[in-house]
Amino acid sequence: MPDRYRTPKVTPLHYADAARGVRHVFVRDFRTDASIGVFAHEQNNPQPISISVDLSVEETDDPGDRLENVVCYNKVVEGIRTILAAGHINLVETLADRIAQLCLADHRVQTARVRIEKLQVVEDAAGVGVEIERHKSPVKN
Repeated sequence: MPDRYRTPKVTPLHYADAARGVRHVFVRDFRTDASIGVFAHEQNNPQPISISVDLSVEETDDPGDRLENVVCYNKVVEGIRTILAAGHINLVETLADRIAQLCLADHRVQTARVRIEKLQVVEDAAGVGVEIERHKSPVKN
């Protein structure tokens, strides 16, 4: 079988890791309508999308059962809503990058993986879209 037909080997990411003090915060399949797309029929017609976010979060001391001591998935969802409410976005890649930047703005978030799917674009597909991963830039002295 030619190499181009072989399934590529993917190294799975391990977001939760006790030894490294990392927890996994996620939003899975957040469904909403969005004004997104480059084609004329997408410009003024919000369409259903699904958004998933996986965050690798640096654990701090015991959060003490207090919301302000953890990365809150509800704040992630509200941030996504704010991004979408700001106006039309042409590319799913742009939306994914904006969501990743939003998440990485929290000093505790080390890695953000964002998946955007348009749900009604290709008739024979459940969804089409993009998945990106962004890492916190190291601080330069």
